[in-house]
Amino acid sequence: MKHKFLFSVFIIFFILVFIGLGTWQIIRLNWKNNLILEIENSLKNPPVELAQSNKENFLKIKTSGLIDFDKQIYLYNLNESGTPGFEVINPIIIGDENYLINRGWIPFEKKGTQEINEFDQKNIIGTLKLQGRKNIFKPDNDLDENYWFSLKREDIFKFTGKNFSKYIIYLDGNYQFPKPKKITANISNNHQKYAITWFSLALSILLLYLYLRKKNY
Repeated sequence: MKHKFLFSVFIIFFILVFIGLGTWQIIRLNWKNNLILEIENSLKNPPVELAQSNKENFLKIKTSGLIDFDKQIYLYNLNESGTPGFEVINPIIIGDENYLINRGWIPFEKKGTQEINEFDQKNIIGTLKLQGRKNIFKPDNDLDENYWFSLKREDIFKFTGKNFSKYIIYLDGNYQFPKPKKITANISNNHQKYAITWFSLALSILLLYLYLRKKNY
C-alpha cells in the first residue's frame, strides 16, 4: 500500500511539473507575441530625429554624423542568401555621443575598397537596435587583421579607443555595397510548440497512470 501511495505522489509530482512548464511557455508565448507586435508597429512608423527622441529598441531614426573610416570594422556574417562575407561597421559621432553604425554586407573581395565608403553622412536613415551579447561558441576577434566574429565591447574599445552607445544604428537605404541589412520582426517564437509538448507529456503520464491504477485494482 505504501509503495502505491509513493508511486502516486511521484506521478502526480511530474504531472504538475509538466503542467507548470506548459503554463510558463504560454506566458512566454503571450509576451513574445506582444513584443513582435510592438516591433512591427515601431518599424511601420516614420523615422524620427535621433537627437530629439527617447532611444528604444527598433526605433526608426534619421540623423547625421561624422563617420570614422579609419576604424572601420569587418564583422564576418552571411547575407540573406547565405553567402559569407562581412558586415561593415563604423564608429560615428552624432552630437556628443559615439555610436556604431552597421552599414550592411559586402563580399570578402570588397574589403578595404574605396567604393564601399561612398556614403552620405548628412542623410542617415536607420533603425536602433540593442547590441546583443557575444555567442560563447564564436571564435575570438582578430584585431590585427580586422577580422571580427562578434562585437565584443572590450575589443571595440581596444580597436577604437572609445566607448559607444548600447544601441547600434542599422542603416537603411538603397546602397549596393555595403547592402543594408533588413530589420524585421522575425523573432524565433516556438513557445506554442513547447507548451503543447509539455501539456502532452502531462496528459500521457496521467492516462498511463490511470490505466495502471485501474489494472491493479
